[in-house]
Amino acid sequence: MTLTYWKEVGASLLLTAAMAAGCAGAPQPSKELVDAREAYTRASKGNAPKYNPAALHEAKTELDKAEMAFQDDPDSDLARDEAYVALRRVERAEVEASTMAWQQRQAKAREMATQSQAKTLEKAQGDLAVAHKQLEQEKAAREAAEAKAQEMLSKLAAKEEARGTVITLSGNVLFASGKSALLPGAQSSLNEVAEAVRGQADRHVLIEGHTDSKGSAATNEKLSKDRADSVASYLTSHGVPAERITTAGLGPSRPIADNKTSEGRANNRRVEIVLQKTAQ
Repeated sequence: MTLTYWKEVGASLLLTAAMAAGCAGAPQPSKELVDAREAYTRASKGNAPKYNPAALHEAKTELDKAEMAFQDDPDSDLARDEAYVALRRVERAEVEASTMAWQQRQAKAREMATQSQAKTLEKAQGDLAVAHKQLEQEKAAREAAEAKAQEMLSKLAAKEEARGTVITLSGNVLFASGKSALLPGAQSSLNEVAEAVRGQADRHVLIEGHTDSKGSAATNEKLSKDRADSVASYLTSHGVPAERITTAGLGPSRPIADNKTSEGRANNRRVEIVLQKTAQ
């Protein structure tokens, strides 16, 4: 065999080894992205393609965004956040599809119940029994979600006041000094808030921004409103309906501590999330 042949064999072996090393060092997807992928695969095989294809398509779009973010920067908060949003979109598509399927079966059962044949009536009764079982399952799931929300509220040290359940978040944790853009570290706390708020579907959400007394009143009012809006935008992007949310910037008008001390001013720089009972 020629020297050229052995050179080609050696180059091929080196290329194979390099490829294997590259695969071994490939970044691993986050748990959020893995869960979103699995959820979409499951939803694609269930009721969603038939009863709720538009929502399933939206979920796929969000999953594609998450995949792109992962390709750009596998370890970024954006990649995890996009995956989290995609997962919630898939889950919503599944729930809505299941509801649509149940509604269709219920409508069919009512139609069949009007028919006189005993066989048709028997089948209708069977469908109603299935519907009743599904309703019980949905009730159990709803109660579990409410219990989870209460658990999250306890974890967040929420307080019960006359105006509702109040969750207080330190402005220093959420924002840089004088800024209204959320810090990366704020996402963990706000994810817990979003989960708690989603489980309180009968509540209206009032988000109040507060500042200390340093600076002009006009500047502080604008800053506090911008910060409340930033929190509202985050909650909306994590499954809380925008129509449930109202924001307010109160500046330094409602201090909870003495603005003459640095500790007092730190306590006054805060965002309060108030879960109000929806008017009946």
